[in-house]
Amino acid sequence: TADGAVWSWGGGSIAQLGHGDTQSQLLPKKTEAFSGRRVVAVSAGQSHSIAITADGDVFTWGTGFHGCLGHGEDLSNQLLPKKVEAFSGRRVVAV
Repeated sequence: TADGAVWSWGGGSIAQLGHGDTQSQLLPKKTEAFSGRRVVAVSAGQSHSIAITADGDVFTWGTGFHGCLGHGEDLSNQLLPKKVEAFSGRRVVAV
């Protein structure tokens, strides 16, 4: 949204909504993990999502299959947005 909030809804069986669980959402629900941060870009897929904050930090959540979340050896599903440390010290501007 214009204030930098992220909202998601739909199927959540593999944590792709970022609400800390695997529940589906029939209505838009605010992703509280970004409270206090301003998100400027989001890209959402069927099984995982990525967001960039105004500070240039990158966060991913959802299924970690094949390393698609960018967390190195950690291939687990992420129930909440998790910062991609590989971009620490860099300001990412687009996904």
